[in-house]
Amino acid sequence: MATKIRLQRGGRKGYAFYSIVIADARAPRDGKFTEKIGTYNPNTNPATVDLNFDRALYWVETGAQPTDTVRNILKGEGVYLMKHLRGGVKKGAFDEAAAQTKFDAWKSNKVKGAEAFAQKVADDKKAVVAKELEAEKKINEATTQERSRSQGSRCSSKG
Repeated sequence: MATKIRLQRGGRKGYAFYSIVIADARAPRDGKFTEKIGTYNPNTNPATVDLNFDRALYWVETGAQPTDTVRNILKGEGVYLMKHLRGGVKKGAFDEAAAQTKFDAWKSNKVKGAEAFAQKVADDKKAVVAKELEAEKKINEATTQERSRSQGSRCSSKG
């Protein structure tokens, strides 16, 4: 049986939500599947992935072929890196502990990068809000001055 790892679409029109499933290559996109190994939500920033890492690694090592999008998701989660490291362990290049150390270092570096990105996005939002507030203050000040001038001219013409 030719097995594929692919996305199964859910959600409403214009708001897609996907399940990552193992399915026969001949089955329809949203049809029968063997196992659900995770979810993918592209609507959030950054996209949210909830993946059963062990099952994904098992299926990749078994020979299931992922689609292009799923391959990118699995690479981002480190499934292919772990497959590569396990291959090195089998060949005797290093032991299991060294492989796990390398994977943990990669994962922590990835988490730091994601946190830095999230911090940058938050700082950019704060800067935009501050800039808009300054612009609004200038507009309010100009409006106040305009009103005081027009009221002053009315007072002088009445007197």
